[in-house]
Amino acid sequence: MAQNGNQKKGGSFLEKLVALTRKQFFIPIAALTILVLFNLIMDPSFFAITLGTNSNGDPVLSGYLITILNNASELVILAIGMTLVTSASGGQDISVGSAIAIAGSVMLRILVGGPVNPGKIILAFLVACVVAMIFGAFNGVLVAYFKIQPMVATLILFTAGRSIAAWINNNELPIISEPLFGYFGNFIPGVALPTPVFIAIICVIIIMLVLKFTTLGLYTQAVGINPSSSRLNGIDPAKVKLITYIILGLCVAIAGFIKVSRFSTINYSVIAKDIEMDAILAVALGGNSLGGGKFNMASSIMGAYIIQFLTTTLFKFNVVSTALPAYKAVVVIVLVVLSAPVVREKLDSFWKKLSTKKSVKEAA
Repeated sequence: MAQNGNQKKGGSFLEKLVALTRKQFFIPIAALTILVLFNLIMDPSFFAITLGTNSNGDPVLSGYLITILNNASELVILAIGMTLVTSASGGQDISVGSAIAIAGSVMLRILVGGPVNPGKIILAFLVACVVAMIFGAFNGVLVAYFKIQPMVATLILFTAGRSIAAWINNNELPIISEPLFGYFGNFIPGVALPTPVFIAIICVIIIMLVLKFTTLGLYTQAVGINPSSSRLNGIDPAKVKLITYIILGLCVAIAGFIKVSRFSTINYSVIAKDIEMDAILAVALGGNSLGGGKFNMASSIMGAYIIQFLTTTLFKFNVVSTALPAYKAVVVIVLVVLSAPVVREKLDSFWKKLSTKKSVKEAA
């Protein structure tokens, strides 16, 4: 009887472990756990948060965790749009970095010259949103109606985007000296948390409400899983894909607003450099298939914060910035391989054999 009880206990534990590894949240939680343990062992002060004052004498929170929350804000916003695009089209938009440069350049073009007031900032932001959504629609049309593979379609804007951004401001680097504009990318006086953290939270809440109370998520996944079947059910796959690219364009404009507000200027060749890779990695790290179909938005958002956690950790240990893409590329390869159906089947087969051997051993 005792042996049977132990066998059931062992089998139950193994079954639970196998079930856990199949959960979508397993990959991001495992990655986060590894990063947390690594930093705890190497330097526990990594998790220290202090309250100090900035150059203006305002109270601000500082520490590596605050840096992660702050610097991940743009990536979180982009991950929202990239998740929808990946789900619907089965591919990724590699032009988001260049599109951020365009959106930021448009904002600065409107703001430069003359007094900067709240109304003008709102106007500049809205115009940038329209422009970014138009470029998003351009990518969407190529993918949805011309049937061009997403990475190839977005390669056009990836190549030309930064040149377009420089052309908008005559290749000049405009500087906005009005402190009000800088509040959106830094700190609001009297508020200890960076403003981008609040902007990211607002965007997350909005997309969660949209997915909960509309059919956007359902239609996006249906199109990504089987476009032909979704068409038979009255869904227009091309229109759904186009909408996801337009939404990504809006996310690009918000991220661009934060980026240029951080420094109150723009560097066309450097702004949001390689951020498209981070956005794609956030989707993959969230356990979402890069081939489209079902997605979990919360996982992608968590993946974005983990990517920034990884970046901050690497910087802390003096890894040069030029080497960061190599580390992240390794992570992408590992995640893509682990999410491959063939690998999943092999792992399932391995767990079943292990469970069988353990049961036979305990029975003996």
